[in-house]
Amino acid sequence: MTNPSGHALPANSTAESHDGDFGFTLMELRKLMELRASEGVTQINVHYGGVQNICSRLKTSPVEGLSGNPADLEKRRLKFGQNLIPPKKPKTFLELVWEALQDVTLIILEIAAIISLVLSFYRPPGGNNELCGQVASTPEDENEAEAGWIEGAAILFSVIIVVLVTAFNDWSKEKQFRGLQSRIEQEQKFSIIRNGQLIQLPVAEIVVGDIAQIKYGDLLPADGILIQGNDLKIDESSLTGESDHVKKSLDKDPMLLSGTHVMEGSGRMLVTAVGINSQTGIIFTLLGASEDDEEEKKKKGKKQGVPENRNKAKAQDGVALEIQPLNSQEGIDNEEKEKKISKVPRKEKSVLQGKLTRLAVQIGKAGLIMSAITVVILILYFVIDNFVIQGRTWLPECTPVYIQYFVKFFIIGVTVLVVAVPEGLPLAVTISLAYSVKKMMKDNNLVRHLDACETMGNATAICSDKTGTLTMNRMTVVQAYIGGTHYHQIPSPDVFPPRVLDLVVNGISINSAYTSKILPPEKEGGLPRQVGNKTECALLGFVTDLKHDYQAVRNEVPEEKLYKVYTFNSVRKSMSTVIRKPSGGFRMFSKGASEIILRKCNRILDKKGEALPFKNKDRDDMVRTVIEPMACEGLRTICIAYRDFDDAEPSWDNENEILTELTCIAVVGIEDPVRPEVPDAIAKCKRAGITVRMVTGDNVNTARAIATKCGILTPGDDFLCLEGKEFNRLIRNEKGEVEQEKLDKMWPKLRVLARSSPTDKHTLVKGIIDSTVGEQRQVVAVTGDGTNDGPALKKADVGFAMGIAGTDVAKEASDIILTDDNFTSIVKAVMWGRNVYDSISKFLQFQLTVNVVAVIVAFTGACITQDSPLKAVQMLWVNLIMDTFASLALATEPPTESLLKRRPYGRNKPLISRTMMKNILGHAVYQLAVIFFLVFAGERFFDIDSGRKAPLHSPPSQHYTIVFNTFVLMQLFNEINSRKIHGEKNVFSGIYRNLIFCSVVLGTFISQVLIVEFGGKPFSCTKLTLSQWLWCLFIGIGELLWGQVISAIPTQSLKFLKEAGHGTTKEEITKDAEGLDEIDHAEMELRRGQILWFRGLNRIQTQIKVVKAFHSSLHESIQKPKNQNSIHNFMTHPEFAIEEELPRTPLLDEQEDEDLEKVSKTGTRVLPLDDEVTPHANQNADVVDCNQVHVVGSHSDSPLQNLETSV
Repeated sequence: MTNPSGHALPANSTAESHDGDFGFTLMELRKLMELRASEGVTQINVHYGGVQNICSRLKTSPVEGLSGNPADLEKRRLKFGQNLIPPKKPKTFLELVWEALQDVTLIILEIAAIISLVLSFYRPPGGNNELCGQVASTPEDENEAEAGWIEGAAILFSVIIVVLVTAFNDWSKEKQFRGLQSRIEQEQKFSIIRNGQLIQLPVAEIVVGDIAQIKYGDLLPADGILIQGNDLKIDESSLTGESDHVKKSLDKDPMLLSGTHVMEGSGRMLVTAVGINSQTGIIFTLLGASEDDEEEKKKKGKKQGVPENRNKAKAQDGVALEIQPLNSQEGIDNEEKEKKISKVPRKEKSVLQGKLTRLAVQIGKAGLIMSAITVVILILYFVIDNFVIQGRTWLPECTPVYIQYFVKFFIIGVTVLVVAVPEGLPLAVTISLAYSVKKMMKDNNLVRHLDACETMGNATAICSDKTGTLTMNRMTVVQAYIGGTHYHQIPSPDVFPPRVLDLVVNGISINSAYTSKILPPEKEGGLPRQVGNKTECALLGFVTDLKHDYQAVRNEVPEEKLYKVYTFNSVRKSMSTVIRKPSGGFRMFSKGASEIILRKCNRILDKKGEALPFKNKDRDDMVRTVIEPMACEGLRTICIAYRDFDDAEPSWDNENEILTELTCIAVVGIEDPVRPEVPDAIAKCKRAGITVRMVTGDNVNTARAIATKCGILTPGDDFLCLEGKEFNRLIRNEKGEVEQEKLDKMWPKLRVLARSSPTDKHTLVKGIIDSTVGEQRQVVAVTGDGTNDGPALKKADVGFAMGIAGTDVAKEASDIILTDDNFTSIVKAVMWGRNVYDSISKFLQFQLTVNVVAVIVAFTGACITQDSPLKAVQMLWVNLIMDTFASLALATEPPTESLLKRRPYGRNKPLISRTMMKNILGHAVYQLAVIFFLVFAGERFFDIDSGRKAPLHSPPSQHYTIVFNTFVLMQLFNEINSRKIHGEKNVFSGIYRNLIFCSVVLGTFISQVLIVEFGGKPFSCTKLTLSQWLWCLFIGIGELLWGQVISAIPTQSLKFLKEAGHGTTKEEITKDAEGLDEIDHAEMELRRGQILWFRGLNRIQTQIKVVKAFHSSLHESIQKPKNQNSIHNFMTHPEFAIEEELPRTPLLDEQEDEDLEKVSKTGTRVLPLDDEVTPHANQNADVVDCNQVHVVGSHSDSPLQNLETSV
């Protein structure tokens, strides 16, 4: 293995000096990577003369890596390609404009406006015939009649404005998400060896010939050949559909493929194919080619009105990586899976969107009916009045005049419809979510799936990891038990005999991942930086405290000399490394959770370094006197042991026999201090009605002590602290199946689950979600960082992955990534989620008041006076422009701490509460009273000419201008009232913190002044005097006073008020969601609407597209190749399908392996773990109750997989 580095550098320099011809063509490498297993081994050894030879042909060194010379790297990129896949082109602005024009409401308006325009230019003979009824015909009105085209043109113009605003919104969203996604890409880094140094390199900069260091939890960024591996197992299901893990070794299968996940072990690989030449890249290229055909199919499908299954649509985008054609069997399995899935409760998405779509469809229906009735009444009234009451006959020359009347009635009808449909609603959702997502980035929440943001607002339970989330993940050894003495501080190295000291130093330095290191502090006087596994870093720190250098030991025994490595995984919960002894024979060092390793020890070193027998009784004494007192102080206990094999070489695969008869060297207590801000954050969660549960792989006493420090447990609480083993015993029946009734009795009281396995975490999350105990279904958030947290993260309503310590697999399965790994960021996510909900409710309260008033005014006005007091263009101004800005103003209200003082709303809470309904109806009553007074008595009050029953094409009247102006000003002041939805009195509180709100209100007011004073004929306005303006303002301000009156009326006393905007009922869901594994409420509502032709009337169509674009671009940014720059991001996560109904036995010792095997077959990743975690009970778990919790000061830094997380 060891290739003297000297050979490599000249190779690099030659690469740089002459033409840089590599000993391979691109196609040769591509063909080589298409081979699997033994074929690959044969090709590498026979045809290319082994991996070493391939390295020298590619001018690289297996030990030193590339030199990093820019010219050489550039040459490699030109010859073998870059490690990125070209992104899909974004939609152009014109395409977005075209999409916005598809809106049915706008199309109807355009048609009406064009007919109106054509007719206004048509001067029929006898058009001014008296017999044709009233047309403005006085001499001074002639030029006004000439200006009849203005209304049609104004409607067209306002439609263009609306389309441009919508398209611009969509475009800026797309841009924002591409920015977000490129940020995600820049953060994707991988460990590469260059010039003998291990560096973190952005994935896109990896080139062919690089040597990559791979470890548990990585997502491979390129294809390569294994150079050196320890116990390496890979999940290749994303490429082959095979769920079993593939063992990789130099002699059996050294081929590593991009997009696959490292599930166990570690190693080094030579990169042989990148970007579009890697296996994943080749598949994407094929998919890209077929994408256009797919789009054609999609369009056809849509025309036939086929309801689209969201998951299928995703796969069609050429982006889902579960590529079935590679494996025909997979397709059949999938069908079976789908059959099974229909029984299983599914993850619900877009609950808020679903409620909104439903509400908008209902309002749309009502608006459609109202507008139809309006048109019919107007036409009947006109016909009866003219041809029955006045007894006129229909003259042919009068036809165009009558048609003009009918077109005017039609436009009034459309106007009622335009006002009824809440155009701004989906926009408000989009803006609110987009704004929140952007701001959440600042609060260390990187949102991958938009609906996670809204779901967090409803969260009722958080299942959190301990290490790194609640604690600082900066581990330090603070106590040790060596040679029969319990040291409460780190002892001086002089107290130990040299033999013991050597065993401690070697046992730690050699038996830990060589990627774990302690580096000098970044700032002078700072704490040393811990890189790699934090528990191992604590042990290495202990070596340093004993005045020894672990690096010197590692230089003596480089990784290549390690004979055999048993890496961490969730079955072993320990790590062992075997080395050859200079004198012959082998020595194995082991470390792991103390109670597990001690169970395998039969000797222990005394003060002099002599090995004494270690019996069961001694072990029980040690647990009671050493391990439990350490655990009660919140310390994690790790045991270090060794074993010599002096006789013949044993069979290394027979692990159970190898890992016995160990000699215990030491037990150390590692402290991981609680983050100082966590207790306060947990107190906030309790106030907000959210239960925090701690799920950890640590010892139950350690877990209880930490939970008490965090405030999850308080003295005197009647809550449960269970170990994984006990938990399984309580919830499973004799056959080993989980019983929901048993779980339901237990989970409401459970606060700490210790020594838990990944399966326990998943069982708990699923049990809480499926539970029917409370009146509301629980909404569960889960944090995870290990590869095997995948199933729980996917099952949870919101999965949080750790940005620093999290493995790629965990990030892929999550909805939100915590960029600082801190629990307080989850609390911020809850605040933002609740804020989204409130923002949308505020906007609804404002929007619906406008809608109710405008529809009633237009309808009754039209029926009584044959003309709507509010003209089409005015309605467009109010409904499209004002509402768009109002949605911007109300959706960007920043969250306040008060949001955390109420209970979660729950998934079934209607969008419009009774208090909001009281506000909507109360303000509508005030506004209608004012407007009807002005319409029917305003001319007498202001002493002006009446605007009622004006003939066709008559000039705008002051009367109706006052009506329009008052209406707009009342909406403007009601916008301020809408800032509060829970009946608060002070509507101005915190208004200065929202600059957008202030500027929108001011801007709308200034625009209104300009429209009234200079709008003229297009807006049907005429100038007003100062006193008229003051009256309008006075009536508008009256809205604020009236708001106070309404808030003084107790909601309870108004029994007749109903809530509105309910979610979908369970029955409807089951009926509509057959065969889907996720329920997307927004999709379902739209599908239900599809059956009704007016579905298109909701501008929601357009806006849901925006939300989708949003949705998908963020989704893609991590999961799909649509707009991707680095191959790293498009790997889908391994499918975490845990068969829900699978019978499982409690993990008892003898059944453990068999069990885990079962689980892994069903698709759970049982993964390499970072340490300890075990379902074996601590025999004396409850002997000691730790009442006194000692807080031991310690320092800490950032995280990387740590012991317990693992499980």
